[in-house]
Amino acid sequence: MMDWTDRHCRVLHRLISKETLLYSEMVTTGALIHGDQARHLDFDELEHPLVLQLGGSEPEDLAQCAKLAQDWGYDEVNLNCGCPSERVQRGAFGACLMAEPALVADAVKAMRDVVDIEVSVKHRIGIDEHESYEFVRDFVGLVSEAGCRVFVVHARIAILKGLSPKENREIPPLRYEVVERLKRDFPECYFVLNGGIQTQQQVIDLLPKFDGLMLGRAAYHQPWLLSEWDALCRSQGPSFDLRSGLDLEMESRKLVEQKYVHYMHQQKLSHGTPWSHMSRHMLGLYHAVPGARLWRQVWSDASLKNLEPMAVMELAHEAMDRAHV
Repeated sequence: MMDWTDRHCRVLHRLISKETLLYSEMVTTGALIHGDQARHLDFDELEHPLVLQLGGSEPEDLAQCAKLAQDWGYDEVNLNCGCPSERVQRGAFGACLMAEPALVADAVKAMRDVVDIEVSVKHRIGIDEHESYEFVRDFVGLVSEAGCRVFVVHARIAILKGLSPKENREIPPLRYEVVERLKRDFPECYFVLNGGIQTQQQVIDLLPKFDGLMLGRAAYHQPWLLSEWDALCRSQGPSFDLRSGLDLEMESRKLVEQKYVHYMHQQKLSHGTPWSHMSRHMLGLYHAVPGARLWRQVWSDASLKNLEPMAVMELAHEAMDRAHV
């Protein structure tokens, strides 16, 4: 989710859900150690609980960055061992790290030695020809011995040569049963399922089987999905009726939009950030609502970028209302 789940995106998501655990976009250790730390690490206090996701492979560098995450106020640090992109592979991290479980274990131990916050690992169920259950079981086993207790598992293998990142999210078959088996074999650990979750019904059906679910692009393109998760996560057991458990104080889409517009206005005043750099994250807010296409067109109109965001919001809703006439 690099270039997607930036701090502005996360503020929008937090306005919709009070309890969902939010992840940063993946930040490389090199960018933190040698780059602009504030640009990569700053966040709004509203965003808690919040995880910093790291990309890297050198235990010392990862430990230094994990300490930065704790000092900056993050609630958890996550090591990405699941990204299959060639750019990440050239840096010798991401999914290719699954071939070096001892190195990942050393990295986890190095991070845990310097921080008190949770250190978790995100990974696939295999890479290339290594797609047996024994491969991922041994990976989890060694990394858990180093002190990792939370595993976020994308339930597909990664094909490191020959498939693009997009194809790696679609072509290798989903095998949720592998993650269920890991959960049975490592009862002292927590397993969060990732991959192929697109609808609210899937969330309802899958959540009782795992310790959590991770959604990426589906939540980005349809952020209102998050509006029902607080009630769902507070529920008990698979018989929960989501419709009867909704938080009656849950804010409407328009109220969320108004709060985000106020946030955009404040960011422009305090940091000079153009609202158009932030509004892109909410273009899916009215997904499947009549008039949503016209609403998106207004917010995407570059000719309006010099207007105040509240004025743009009024124009967007005027356009949406015309769809109802």
